[in-house]
Amino acid sequence: MTVTHDQVQAQLTGPGQLFEMDDVPSHGGTVKTWKHAPGDFRALLETSRLHGDKIFLSYEEEHLTYEEHFRRVATLARRLVEEYGIVKGDRVAVAMRNYPEWVIAFSATLAAGAIAVPLNAWWTTQELEYGLSDSGAKVLIADGERAAKLPGLTQSLIVTRGEVPEGARSFEDVLGAVEADVTLPAVELSPDDPATIFYTSGTTGRPKGALGSHRNLGQSPMTVAYSLMRAVLLAGRDPAETTGQRRVTLLTVPLFHVTGCFSVMTTTMFTGGTVVLMYKWDAGRALELIEREKITGMTGVPTNVWQLLSHPDLTKFDVSSLVGLGYGGAPAPPKLLERITTQLPNRAPSNGYGMTETTALAIGNSGADYLAKPDSIGLPVAVVEVKIADPTGDEVPVGEIGELCMRGPNVILGYWNRPDATAETFVNGWLHTGDLARVDDEGFVFIVDRAKDMVIRGGENVYCAEVEAALFEHPAVDDVAVIGIPHDELGEEVGAVVRLTSPVSPEELQAFLRERIAAFKIPVRFWVREGELPRNPGGKILKTLLRKEVLGS
Repeated sequence: MTVTHDQVQAQLTGPGQLFEMDDVPSHGGTVKTWKHAPGDFRALLETSRLHGDKIFLSYEEEHLTYEEHFRRVATLARRLVEEYGIVKGDRVAVAMRNYPEWVIAFSATLAAGAIAVPLNAWWTTQELEYGLSDSGAKVLIADGERAAKLPGLTQSLIVTRGEVPEGARSFEDVLGAVEADVTLPAVELSPDDPATIFYTSGTTGRPKGALGSHRNLGQSPMTVAYSLMRAVLLAGRDPAETTGQRRVTLLTVPLFHVTGCFSVMTTTMFTGGTVVLMYKWDAGRALELIEREKITGMTGVPTNVWQLLSHPDLTKFDVSSLVGLGYGGAPAPPKLLERITTQLPNRAPSNGYGMTETTALAIGNSGADYLAKPDSIGLPVAVVEVKIADPTGDEVPVGEIGELCMRGPNVILGYWNRPDATAETFVNGWLHTGDLARVDDEGFVFIVDRAKDMVIRGGENVYCAEVEAALFEHPAVDDVAVIGIPHDELGEEVGAVVRLTSPVSPEELQAFLRERIAAFKIPVRFWVREGELPRNPGGKILKTLLRKEVLGS
């Protein structure tokens, strides 16, 4: 007997169930929340200690258990309070690669009642200085690579895995002796207290600091868990089958991105699984780790999975343990699902949608739903409301295109010290995402394009994501970005930057597209790029940079 989405939601969210919901005040109104979610990070951390000697973090030959993690976090939190004078509401920045120390530093900052500010490890000196200045961070915990970029720091500096500059202290020295009976420093936290400042990708203008709360942080693991359990029930499986299975997740994206931090790290802390960290993303190294660590799931952006499937050594490694392939943060072309089902059959791919402003996952598509609607990002989770709005904020009819807006306990407090930007993006409790979308009669959401990334050709809207998805259908196209080309008469024409696996002419690509999309959407010019297309840490192509490269503007 086939179960419906409504039946599954009712089963999971009923009274007394793990995913029971409650109403709480938010943004001048009320939103639904997961009633049994941790109220703040300290609650999540203390619960994680119950996982004891299970491995929490794996990095190269290093392994850290949940108990060891808790002790180091509690010790560092006390050092921040007692030696660095950190009090509730102070900001502590973290800038490093995906090392175990990143997780410890982030956790200790929150446990001390401070606001954690993860900085983009790819940033230049000027950008790092901007993040430190804008956030008003008192302490920076960095790896040697980042510390070397910041010779004139005014903040207190703690350095791990690298040379310690004069005036700074090493992470190990600050930590000192870690006692078995160490306790967290005394601090009172509430769900509405600020917890994190994650900087938006900043593809245009300077990045904005997204100010998240402890409620946002505590709700996020429940959201991911709900999405996973919904998929299990919709597949007609018994949830008891999955409860005893230990999840070992390969983290393929940076921890300073919300996908890495919330969809993977804090969710794993909540469920008691293992996170396997990589020094940097490399598909060949990922195959080695999947075999060695018996990875059960991989979470990142679509590019990670695409590159894994394209690697020439894919069949040389035992990847039988890998049952889940989750991705989000950037458009996933339907061709990717086809490749997964062909090259890695009997897996469970899932496509999620979220933003820095939604504390990662908000909408998800998996299982039979994903196979039936591969171009959809899926259904909102139970605590998230969605509406498709016109420019005035009014909801448009089903099937029509408008701006995707969301409301829920995952939506952040606003932007750090940016009241104008906050007022523009968060209106009457609704987050205006800037994404153009539509919803079908079953409630499935389809992203059409970024509102600011649409090409308008002679008054006709050309949605770049649609053209890109069509180009991905061509077997020679390995990666693609569609951009607008200025045109005196039409305003803009359509262009495409492609990375190819084998030679193919622009004329052949245009002929291929004529069978798939309308003539006015077909690129009039192609640029072939040898190397990888530039992306931000969230997996989104930096089209502003590409336009400068190919158009000079």
